[in-house]
Amino acid sequence: MEKFTKKDLNKTLRVKQDIQQKYRKRHKVDATNKTLWRLAVDIANKLSWKGKVSYSDFWDGWDFVLVENVWKISVTWKKLDEKIYYSYSGYKWNLKQITLRNLLIKNPAKALWYAVRWMIAKNKLRDPRMKRLKLVVGTTTQYDNFKPLNLYK
Repeated sequence: MEKFTKKDLNKTLRVKQDIQQKYRKRHKVDATNKTLWRLAVDIANKLSWKGKVSYSDFWDGWDFVLVENVWKISVTWKKLDEKIYYSYSGYKWNLKQITLRNLLIKNPAKALWYAVRWMIAKNKLRDPRMKRLKLVVGTTTQYDNFKPLNLYK
């Protein structure tokens, strides 16, 4: 990236697609013994490009995040029974609900996916950002070619 001078402060920074591709980062996160909501905040910040100099809420950062060991996420006991996820298909009497405890047993990746989705800005870029989030319940060899640039522990 270029160096900024004082005269550039009033100009809007426009980042071209080829520059974005060049500086695209891949983050690898291990979710072992991390709290669900704090982990979701970190992932949402990485997906929404907030750590970069040229951050803007209407441009996409194109960073990838791979989360491993999702089933080892920790949650407070009170939240396990009080947090309820609802799904409604649109048909009469078809409102379904599931507690966080049951969701973590059934599909722990879905709980983290919901948490990250709720923390990303609700605009046209939310779906492309969520597509770049890869959740792995254990460790896998599927993403061996991922090659993260910075590693979180």
